[in-house]
Amino acid sequence: MQHAVGSPLPPPHQPGHGPAAGWSPAAHHPGAHQGSAPVPPPPSAPGFAPAPVPPTPPHSQVPPAPQHSPGPVPDTTGHVPLPPGAPVGAPSTPPVAAPDPAGTTLAVLLIGPAGAGKTSVAKYWADHRRVPTAHISLDDVREWVRSGFADPQSGWNDHSEAQYRLARRTCGFAARNFLANGISCILDDAVFPDRPVVGLGGWKRHVGPGLLPVVLLPGLEIVLERNAERSGNRRLTDEEVARIHGRMAGWYGSGLPIIDNSQMDVPQTARVLDDVLARSVASPPTW
Repeated sequence: MQHAVGSPLPPPHQPGHGPAAGWSPAAHHPGAHQGSAPVPPPPSAPGFAPAPVPPTPPHSQVPPAPQHSPGPVPDTTGHVPLPPGAPVGAPSTPPVAAPDPAGTTLAVLLIGPAGAGKTSVAKYWADHRRVPTAHISLDDVREWVRSGFADPQSGWNDHSEAQYRLARRTCGFAARNFLANGISCILDDAVFPDRPVVGLGGWKRHVGPGLLPVVLLPGLEIVLERNAERSGNRRLTDEEVARIHGRMAGWYGSGLPIIDNSQMDVPQTARVLDDVLARSVASPPTW
């Protein structure tokens, strides 16, 4: 609707649209040009009609205001941001004196065959530290799957392989999360030396270069005895135990610290583990 006097009324504002083209809100509000006298419109010359006021463009032609996409959501858990890579980096130079591992925040990977006692040792070690420490067992996380659980004892296939990989990634994320919040962690897994990409290399990718691997490798007769005391899907056949133990022997000569706990109980093994970790912190192994 065109008015006889004055400038045209601005089109109604709707969400998502800016002011109409050619119309400045400041020009229609008192005090917009404070400090300067208002300029009256020039008089019309005799015989000339006043200049026609251009019509207001249709509201549909008003370009919409630019939409700003929200920024990236930071990767956080609670109020503590997760580090982009490894929460515990490998030290560039060895310290002068070996620190006390019982009071240091650490990420430890305890490797061993079935029946080596790694789960019992890991739990005991985590229970008796002076700093907060979590125990993360790969088998426990793997068994979170109830319906559709792929048991490798029934045959190693794509499903069991995928669930192992998923459990390792879940354990790695949990370890990073604990470490980012100042809590040490110890993980246990039967990592084979002849599969470095999906074994030790995979754990290094998931947790970081500050991970300290230690191999728990008692004699074959010991793991056979301990395996016989197990039940459910944790108990393996003697043939499978012997095969796994033979593959674990490949860790000899790898440079990783190895503990033979054939003649040690759990507390003794945990104390030896502390000694091994003190040396590993002072001079990290190459792996």
